[in-house]
Amino acid sequence: MPAVLDVHPSHAERARAYVEDPSGFSVVTPRTASTVVLLRDAARGPEVYLLRRAGSMAFAAGMHVFPGGSVDPRDSDRGPRWAGPDAATWAERLGCDEPLARALVIAAARETFEESAVLLAGPDDTSVVGDTSGTDLESARLALLNRSLSMSDLLGSRGLVLRADLMRPLAHWVTPEFEPKRFDTWFFVAGVPTGQQARDVSGEADATSWLPVRDAVRRHDEVQGDGHLLMLPPTIEALRSLVDHDTVTDALEALALARRPGRLPRILPRPVWVDGRLVLDLDEPVG
Repeated sequence: MPAVLDVHPSHAERARAYVEDPSGFSVVTPRTASTVVLLRDAARGPEVYLLRRAGSMAFAAGMHVFPGGSVDPRDSDRGPRWAGPDAATWAERLGCDEPLARALVIAAARETFEESAVLLAGPDDTSVVGDTSGTDLESARLALLNRSLSMSDLLGSRGLVLRADLMRPLAHWVTPEFEPKRFDTWFFVAGVPTGQQARDVSGEADATSWLPVRDAVRRHDEVQGDGHLLMLPPTIEALRSLVDHDTVTDALEALALARRPGRLPRILPRPVWVDGRLVLDLDEPVG
């Protein structure tokens, strides 16, 4: 990861004002969130599922993002059966306590289902549900969206096991303090289970796409032309960290908890002037 990143032009005015007078800002407490980098194998290497946030959204309008969102209080429920590393193992890697680690993993699975119809769950510890487009699961997905159903209730009523072993921790970013809407977000990676397909079901997006990870990075970096992809720093840096993997399995194996001891660094970008240029300093992770 680079030591500094450019400030996006749409954020430059607030970032500049914050550097000039931090005391003039009322720093908003960030909301805890989970987001999932969904991957699938393709001829040109892993592809990533991206949603373009609608222009009417209050946060990150027009940006390309991964499925994700705020942790719901009911994500802390201890009800769902769980396959894979326990909450203590996740807590050690995520750098938080066990209840929060459990909530983050459940929120990651819930948000993925809500925003892409991909369900990381199955009848037992070694299987995953197939097609999720049927009436029953689609009704459950809509109930999650309107908060009339919790993820714990969805899994429990259908005898499903949360497949936490299908996810890997990737990064932990906090929105800069100059932003009016902030999130404390843990990033996960998962492959789309065999038999399932991501679908354009998110009401917060005006477009979705599958792109080779390498192409998504290239299109972000090519700032000229209609093919340019707008992304916030955590999104593009997540993709950069995955660009060298040739398959989804390679990426997941590289990120396995057993192979990556220690907690994820908590990255809080800070605007600073460097050689007359306003940038986001990432050199000293905090927490």
